Amino acid sequence: MKFLKRIDEWLIALLLAAMTLLTFVQVVMRYVFNSGFTWAVELTGILFAGMIFIGISYGVRVGAHIGVDAVVKLLPPKPRRITSIIAVLLCIVYAGMVIYGSTIYVLKMQSAGIELEDLPIPKWTVRAILPLGFALLVLRFLPVLYNLVTGKSDRLHLADEVEEALKLKAREEEYK
Repeated sequence: MKFLKRIDEWLIALLLAAMTLLTFVQVVMRYVFNSGFTWAVELTGILFAGMIFIGISYGVRVGAHIGVDAVVKLLPPKPRRITSIIAVLLCIVYAGMVIYGSTIYVLKMQSAGIELEDLPIPKWTVRAILPLGFALLVLRFLPVLYNLVTGKSDRLHLADEVEEALKLKAREEEYK
């Protein structure tokens, strides 16, 4: 079960490693052997897209997304929690709209039967990362919403750049 909680980390690491390896091999082939793969750039783009759409949900899980919450932090706990619930619900609604629209797009791509330019893969299979990535995002927002509704949390956890910058500055001062 622990593996399922962190599957996004493994997928992101795998995609990044594959992208890096493919790019390295392509550079060596091009500049050392004056050769290369015609499909390398396209596959790198596909791997990068997968990394982005899995990374969106990962950011929710670890609280790494940037948010404008200066005013929300000033609110008392109950209004802060209500505001956070509304924010999460709006995020879920937005993700649902993207899932709906992108599913229609993927189905149209499937019926058109178009393949990628350099790889013999149907475009719809690659484009399916869009609704799948946003479905993963909804799955990551549901526990956040549950914690807010049940009172286990009173706010949406976002990255705090100021706090992180101050910690970094303090660490730099220690080493001087």
